[in-house]
Amino acid sequence: MRARNFRLIRLFALIIVLCIAFGAGFTVRGHAHFLSSLGLPASITGIDDSKATEVTTSTDDVYNSLAARIKEVDAVLKGDSLDTYELGSATEATLAALAEASNDPYMRYYSHDRYSELMNTQDEGYAGIGVLFSEYNGQAYAVDVFEGSDAQLSDVREGDFVVSVAGDKSQTWSRAEVTAKLAQEAGSTVAITWRRPESLEADGGIEFTTQLQCKEYEEPNVSKEYDRDRKVGYIKVRQLTENAAPLAKQALEDLAAEGAGAYVLDLRDNPGGYLSQAIDLASMFMPSGTVVELQTTNGISAKSASGQPATDAPLIVLINKNTAAAAEVVASALKESQRATLVGQTTLGKGSVQVISELSFGGALRYTAAYYLTPEGHSIDQVGVSPSQPLDASSASQKNYAIELADSMVPSE
Repeated sequence: MRARNFRLIRLFALIIVLCIAFGAGFTVRGHAHFLSSLGLPASITGIDDSKATEVTTSTDDVYNSLAARIKEVDAVLKGDSLDTYELGSATEATLAALAEASNDPYMRYYSHDRYSELMNTQDEGYAGIGVLFSEYNGQAYAVDVFEGSDAQLSDVREGDFVVSVAGDKSQTWSRAEVTAKLAQEAGSTVAITWRRPESLEADGGIEFTTQLQCKEYEEPNVSKEYDRDRKVGYIKVRQLTENAAPLAKQALEDLAAEGAGAYVLDLRDNPGGYLSQAIDLASMFMPSGTVVELQTTNGISAKSASGQPATDAPLIVLINKNTAAAAEVVASALKESQRATLVGQTTLGKGSVQVISELSFGGALRYTAAYYLTPEGHSIDQVGVSPSQPLDASSASQKNYAIELADSMVPSE
């Protein structure tokens, strides 16, 4: 009995000592000399007495600068950590996390290898799998699937997002990266995994994988038709490549020579492209005025029409939910200048401009550097351009309606 009581007393005393030690831990935590006497490094608290002045004087930097915070953590690790890290992997992981935390859905860090791959295979043609790609919040999706292509035969549809290419799921695939990768795979069969959501904005959706051959597709970027009965010229611009405006101008001249008295400019499913081509295309129809305003860190600047329009004939512009970026610039300029009637659906609202900056330590950073504003100063990003006459109908019905509307505007002889 006496032995049992003695064991209970010892246990109770031990509990008291542990509680005192636990509480004392909060008291002495940060007292470097006391911790040192216990054989523990002072820096385990995160504050060394020898560095106290430095930390105090750099408080503003630490609270307001990500670089200062990372520098402080790196100094702690270098001074006291028994572990090490590989610089390249740590850089890639840190910048990937920064992009993820950013409000910019298009921000992305490219490693040296990925950047070299991207720059060496930039291609604005249609080499690939018979799909025209656009981009929504940094992720590539099919905006047009060519008739008779392998992709169409494999049931790839408009709105399908790219999840992986050649089994690579290590990144979110942007439009430029998908195009570059498919150009590299020309002549081979490549596995692409797709995600089919209920809408562009929706998460989830079924995933499926296709095996598609990469090859050249003869699909003209600019095409034209002439309706002789109505004397209406129709011009389709699929994307604003570096020669889109000259091709559209040639199509306009050919249609005018056939007797066109009004025009339909079809920008549906156009993912955008070169801003210079957007300005030149709008200038074909606008006599003067601002085409677009650019908002950057330096303020707002305007880009104006050339003042040398190719025609003053009535114009209808077809737009839909996949009309994006520089194509939205064209639509908004022609609408606000009262030069055209817009028919169709509100556009995508991709009114931002991304640039890629090389980094001194290798690789590059892609980020949003500007926003498009309409001539009247309205934002396009996340808003889109609304049609003058909304028409949610089949592609063929929208086209027929636009041609009929253009015909009604042709001056009577």
